[in-house]
Amino acid sequence: MIEIIPAIDLIDGKCVRLSQGDYTQKIIYNENPLEVARMFADAGIRRLHLVDLDGAKAHHIVNHAVLERITSGTDLIVDFGGGLKSDDDLRIAFECGASMVTGGSIAVKDPDVFSSWITKFGGEKIILGADVKNEKIAVGGWLETTELDLMPFIKNYIQQGINKVICTDISKDGMLQGPAIELYRKMLLEQPDMYLIASGGVSSIHDIELLDESAVPAVITGKAIYEGRIKLKDLSRFIINNL
Repeated sequence: MIEIIPAIDLIDGKCVRLSQGDYTQKIIYNENPLEVARMFADAGIRRLHLVDLDGAKAHHIVNHAVLERITSGTDLIVDFGGGLKSDDDLRIAFECGASMVTGGSIAVKDPDVFSSWITKFGGEKIILGADVKNEKIAVGGWLETTELDLMPFIKNYIQQGINKVICTDISKDGMLQGPAIELYRKMLLEQPDMYLIASGGVSSIHDIELLDESAVPAVITGKAIYEGRIKLKDLSRFIINNL
């Protein structure tokens, strides 16, 4: 049964969503992220994907106080990402209660540092963020598409101990037009033991059902919940079966 992981994206300490990573297409959904996190926890959800968009711009952790408020104010298992570039950033994130951290651009730009995190903290605490466009890895807030092919990139880090991979198809993110089902099926054919976390494009319960039928282990969803396309009560069957 697929694991449901709601997302909270942070700018200026507020809960926002972007479309295709574009900071000019920002919608503020709630000025109190802890309130949103408690809403998820009250619905029985166990995991939260928390993204520091200010940190992503600043290239270092920024919204650690919000992280700490959420982890101390709920029982949610939080994975935290956005701008984590140094061992000090990870120290702060873990001290503020993150159970896991996600590294994306750094796994491309500074693979030695990312590999050192896997060695130091273990593959269970480090999630690989693989943002993709036409099966090529993208970085820098999706402004730059590299020549790195998706599957060899992922395989390299799986061989180093990574198990959890968040894959976001840039063309889908925030567009509410459905997730990249075929891409995820292809990925799981090549790496069936990978804990693949689908991200981007989820617009309805039907999309989650399709991902579940495709044996995708987990899905991140944000905008569809905030805009009422997916009701938390409609997620209950997935949540109950994962308890």
